[in-house]
Amino acid sequence: MIDQVVKVLREVAEELVLPRFRNLAEGDITEKSPGDLVTIVDREAEVALGLRLADLLHGSLVVGEEAVAADHRVLERIGDPGPVWVIDPIDGTGNFAAGKEPFALMVALLRGGVPALSVIYQPVPGVVAAAELGSGAYVDGVRVTLDHDPLAMDQLIGTVHSKYLPEAVREQVVGRIGRIGERLPSRHCAGHDYPELLLGHHHFVLYWRSLPWDHAPGSLLVREAGGVVKHFDGTQYDPTLPHPGLLVCRDEAVFEQARSALLE
Repeated sequence: MIDQVVKVLREVAEELVLPRFRNLAEGDITEKSPGDLVTIVDREAEVALGLRLADLLHGSLVVGEEAVAADHRVLERIGDPGPVWVIDPIDGTGNFAAGKEPFALMVALLRGGVPALSVIYQPVPGVVAAAELGSGAYVDGVRVTLDHDPLAMDQLIGTVHSKYLPEAVREQVVGRIGRIGERLPSRHCAGHDYPELLLGHHHFVLYWRSLPWDHAPGSLLVREAGGVVKHFDGTQYDPTLPHPGLLVCRDEAVFEQARSALLE
């Protein structure tokens, strides 16, 4: 089914997303909340993705970011025992609205609340990252396995998304950044972060918000490649539970080092 899902994402990107990239009218961009942008393309792409993905799997439900923003009760579907599509129509909306990269279309199929299939598609430059539970993770058709060679703490390269961190946590994390080797600048797009980790461009990513459309797709990719996705307290990420604070790491050793360096 991965090929069919990729086809759907490519089609929606070609039909709805790319024609409006750097071509949005003034009224096409609004705020859902202060600083949280949404465009007309987010809404149109989510509807198209939901309809086409539901057609692929009879009886499946859909949980989309914009549908939840409009009616929070939609989120109650996510723990349904049957198949549920979780959709982020444009991850990195702020970038898309500003006419810059990166941005991505992201989809995960949950079965009983557990990610079973995921695809992240970055239309520019056309990168596809995909995974199916028990079958590995792939970037542009090439299977990816994360490196587990030992690293010292001062060799760690990570991305820290500090925007939504509570003030006390932000001060602590930022104050301890010097303990790791390098902090990469945030690109404000989980759909970029996850493939970059798979490709070895950084060793960990730290987030505060753990919304399912942002992390269900990438969490399956990382786990299938041999990585870990855990909350700050060490519990496994579960897209059905609203538990903030997330470390996405190439392996358990990096998780412990990053947590020790920045949070303990």
